[in-house]
Amino acid sequence: MFSVYILYSEITQKYYTGQTQNFENRIIEHNAGETKSIKNGIPWKVIWTAELQTRKEAVTLEKKIKMYDAKRFLTLQAR
Repeated sequence: MFSVYILYSEITQKYYTGQTQNFENRIIEHNAGETKSIKNGIPWKVIWTAELQTRKEAVTLEKKIKMYDAKRFLTLQAR
């Protein structure tokens, strides 16, 4: 299984979208500062997740979210 996720940082007030095969480990890595591009947003909170069968599906959904922008995507999901 693969996870697509959206994180939010109250410090930077920004969203981060990603995909992984090991969701729990990836969140730990993000909040440990192992992802340099988002290190300044620690702590990251999980806002939304989806489980998919293949990496191809996960990458496609991740691109769709990034195309819409995470905040707009979340608004559309709430409808």
